[in-house]
Amino acid sequence: MKFYPKSCRNEREVESKLIVQYLLPQLGYSPDNWHQEVCFGNIRLDFLTVANKKIKNFSLCVVIEAKHPQENLDHHVRRLGHYLTKIKSLYGVLTNGKDFRIYQRQEDKIKLVFCCSGETIESNIVKINALIGKESLQSKFIPPKSLTTQEFSQNSVNLPQVSQSPITESKKTSMKVIAIYHHKGGVGKTTVATNLAAAFSNQGKRVLLIDIDAQANTTFATGLIKFQFDDDDDLKDKNVFHLLESKVNTISDIVRKSQGFNQKEIDVIPSHIMLIDKQNELARYASSRSRLVKKLELVTEEYDLVIIDTPPSLDLYAESALTASDYIIIPSDLKPFSNQGLRSVKNFLETQINDNRETLGKPSVKIMGVLPSKISTHHQYLKYTFPKQRELIATRYNFPIMENMISERTALSHCINETILLGELEIPAPKSIFYYANNVSSANTSAAEFESLAIEVLEKIGA
Repeated sequence: MKFYPKSCRNEREVESKLIVQYLLPQLGYSPDNWHQEVCFGNIRLDFLTVANKKIKNFSLCVVIEAKHPQENLDHHVRRLGHYLTKIKSLYGVLTNGKDFRIYQRQEDKIKLVFCCSGETIESNIVKINALIGKESLQSKFIPPKSLTTQEFSQNSVNLPQVSQSPITESKKTSMKVIAIYHHKGGVGKTTVATNLAAAFSNQGKRVLLIDIDAQANTTFATGLIKFQFDDDDDLKDKNVFHLLESKVNTISDIVRKSQGFNQKEIDVIPSHIMLIDKQNELARYASSRSRLVKKLELVTEEYDLVIIDTPPSLDLYAESALTASDYIIIPSDLKPFSNQGLRSVKNFLETQINDNRETLGKPSVKIMGVLPSKISTHHQYLKYTFPKQRELIATRYNFPIMENMISERTALSHCINETILLGELEIPAPKSIFYYANNVSSANTSAAEFESLAIEVLEKIGA
């Protein structure tokens, strides 16, 4: 049987025509040697091959991920590496029908060991077979010498039941607090905060999302502003201000569940426009700046990650948020005004925030990096201008820069502007990019970018 790349018009056809009908039979895998949509805890694999059912070791498995023909495979490499590391598999495949890649895991990193176009898969099938074919993997397998037969059997995994055998974290990590912050507005802070929180939740992390910006964009984005009139405002008496003003109110008193935002809803501390009028009231008391720190110390066993969406300012709310944070991510469109604001961000951290944290017996805030956000997808820009802008962040402004980026796509604005009809009223029903991508395939690329970003963040903080 031959494979014709042009016959694949969507992800489903890449799966059926390339992987199921052509690739797996050519590599010697019969239907009982591969599984589709295999779940390991919070990981879902498109395909997992089994070289030998008698030798139940994950190194003999090949993870195969199929993407839409229009998808850029580069956006999915980190996620594939995460999958291979978690299940200890040696080989992974990424393909969108047009391109075909094989990666090999080397400890906690992956290396591209083979690539070809979809049109040349057939002429390269011998090379592909030598790497990930069933017989090739069987011949490569050597049981660990340090294990007896009985010990090896006890350490093996029953592959036919993998979907019922979730992989757990090897160690429990302490709660980490991450601020999403920049002085420049309009760089996508809320988009990053909300969808990064959703990505963490989808990966099984216990997440608290705090909105401490009077614009309350995160509160809106997570579906907590459903009311149309002031009299129906159910946030004015329980929001982040009430967490900062008093020793009495705790996070459990204020927290809400997001509403229709994500498949797995997240905990949210909402904001409110009243923060504008109340700032002078809070500013009279020095304890207001450290109160969020104290409140978060009471929930360290309840959450793995806290994400704080901050205002684009140097005010008390920004100070409270950053004083409470272990890490900072700085979204930026990498344009001149955003870059110039980096100097004042660094000065704010060094002269005020880190002094606050030292007084509280905490280490300095770690700058995780500048995150390229709202980045144009134009080919010429990405090829020539974008690399120069990235380099400038490190050389001129002496800031680390994140490996991932968030592209400017219509799906990211559409998902937050979703609505539903309730009688004659049109009610806001914003969604995370992951929830939105379930129904709108054009959102898959944005969802993949946020999933990859979440993996990078977890790697950097050791969670």
